[in-house]
Amino acid sequence: MTPRVPVAVFASGGGTNLQALLDRESPNGAYRIALVVSDREGAGALRRAEAAGRDALVVRAVDRRQQEVGDETLRHLGRWNVHVIALAGYLRLVPSPVVAAYRGRMLNIHPALLPSFGGKGMYGERVHRAVLASGVKVTGATVHHVDEGYDTGTIVAQWPVPVFPADDVARVAARVLRVEHRLYPAVLDHLCRAVAEGGDPEPFVLSPGDFRSTYTAEDPR
Repeated sequence: MTPRVPVAVFASGGGTNLQALLDRESPNGAYRIALVVSDREGAGALRRAEAAGRDALVVRAVDRRQQEVGDETLRHLGRWNVHVIALAGYLRLVPSPVVAAYRGRMLNIHPALLPSFGGKGMYGERVHRAVLASGVKVTGATVHHVDEGYDTGTIVAQWPVPVFPADDVARVAARVLRVEHRLYPAVLDHLCRAVAEGGDPEPFVLSPGDFRSTYTAEDPR
């Protein structure tokens, strides 16, 4: 059996995507959550890490130079032998030294179909409000590599989600979140499998069966 790849999850908020990654972690899978990193003392993600018996720590970013934050972060990642990073609602720009050290091995998930509705300040409900205001009929989730910008890294996978005329922000958010919780663990596992084997991952492809059971009975058809 191929050893599971140690992963650090960066999160600023409640950590629902962290929970999805924890819930889908498997002894037969390719990844293991070794560390949770937050920039906020009270982040719900830290409580989820504690409940799951995972190591967690806070790296403050406010009023600190990016180089200083990056150096501290890299020390922690080295201590836990982290090979891959998964951003899960992390609202800070990742310091450039960390991006350089983990280029091609750091993922983020965004609640829209990038490159639309992305960029600085576009997170959470702000994204869904912009989607509804635009009048588009399809939104979704995007997993992408992390680079030095906000939501500008190479797209790895996307999962479209319909937008219905009667939708509000809460309804769209819930529909997209269900997709995020299925897509992100699958993409992370795909990347970690390639890392464990010492190669580059093949393109990630969703099968038609992946789209079944995505929406609840409450969603209009």
